[in-house]
Amino acid sequence: MRPTNNFALATAALVATLTTTPARADISGSVDATITLEAGCIINGQNLGDGAGNADFGTIDFGTHNSLFTTADGEILSGGGAMQIQCSPGIAPTLRFQGGENDGEGSGAGARAMAHSAAPGQFVTYNLYSDAGRTTVIPIGGSVALAPTGAVQSVNIYGRAFGEAGLTPGSYGDTITVLLEL
Repeated sequence: MRPTNNFALATAALVATLTTTPARADISGSVDATITLEAGCIINGQNLGDGAGNADFGTIDFGTHNSLFTTADGEILSGGGAMQIQCSPGIAPTLRFQGGENDGEGSGAGARAMAHSAAPGQFVTYNLYSDAGRTTVIPIGGSVALAPTGAVQSVNIYGRAFGEAGLTPGSYGDTITVLLEL
């Protein structure tokens, strides 16, 4: 029988211990990803959610005229072009033109009125129209229906200001509340 070499056995056991991979177990799981989408619209480049306020629908500028003008035409513009509106697909938006600050003031032919910036009681009346020929008036509280396609829509709204006797030279203005109903 051969004598056992304790040193050799200890060395072999140590090498085996150092070279074996320790036992391990992988742990798996998951991550949940969620999103909730609400109806919304992009109005002239402003991405707005349902119920948002302070949207900029554009400006109507009737230009500069002398105080003896009879009519002046304008169009609501935003960034140099027509109003641009895109709403979530399936939403049938309605653009409603509420009252302004001076409705019913002045004696001109328009239902809306721009007030003189410094002379109380001076008004230039005007109307909004849905057609370029300015034959279809959008009344106060009136609306324009948009298609429910989800595509960008150009909305042209026109205006006509009416002159009258006795208007004072200066700047006139009004602010109309506009509501996009979803």
